[in-house]
Amino acid sequence: MTYSIISAVGSGSIVGFMLGLLGGGGSILATPLLLYVVGVAEPHVAIGTGALAVSVNAFANFGIHAAKGHIWWRCAIVFSVLGVIGALLGSMLGKSMDGDKLLFLFGIAMVLVGGLMLRPKKTFIATPRPVDGKMCLMTAGVALASGAASGFFGIGGGFLIVPGLILATGMPMISAVGSSLLSVGAFGLATAINYAASGLVDWVLAAEFVGGGIIGGVFGMMLSTRLSVYRGLLNRLFAGLIFVVASYVLYRSAIGITDP
Repeated sequence: MTYSIISAVGSGSIVGFMLGLLGGGGSILATPLLLYVVGVAEPHVAIGTGALAVSVNAFANFGIHAAKGHIWWRCAIVFSVLGVIGALLGSMLGKSMDGDKLLFLFGIAMVLVGGLMLRPKKTFIATPRPVDGKMCLMTAGVALASGAASGFFGIGGGFLIVPGLILATGMPMISAVGSSLLSVGAFGLATAINYAASGLVDWVLAAEFVGGGIIGGVFGMMLSTRLSVYRGLLNRLFAGLIFVVASYVLYRSAIGITDP
């Protein structure tokens, strides 16, 4: 087994483990791992391949939530359809940018995600909103913005989608988490298809990464219940890891931008 396969499966396992353990945020590590551990040379290929892997993992977790009845289907479908439009536009813009400049912005996005993970979790009360024009416009706006950010950076975007769904519809947290996974999967798939159309997805690498993600996800979910009492500490430690990785991404991309 070559280093490429080991590093791809191992990196996928890390992302899957984090997703299974924390329930979100782990996909933000996909692109840096593909670039700096697996050794993908082209940033756009790393983003496109990572988006495909994130999509597969999201759909797998979505099936679990759907089986438990956590999905608000109409809201989830509408949000996903509108968000896919944003994801396609965002990924088109991302493809057109210089790779190092895109990575620099990605590093800034990582810092924002780390900051959001450090914020204390609020307890949301389920107060469903009436389906009227205001709700429809709010849902459309949040979906388009979330999809655009997801497509531009090639990330899952669950940290944007979950609060967006609650803000727009008033659904309870568990339903927002489950419903968001349909959007995360759809946005990632739209982004991957857009990148694949330009030859910017490594399909073999994506399969290896996804395989590792499935293995890591199983172990992460097994530990999540046992370590649930330490969830706050785990989130803070993971946020610290994100800040470290973000610093390295910013450093490497800044060098690429300044080099002639």
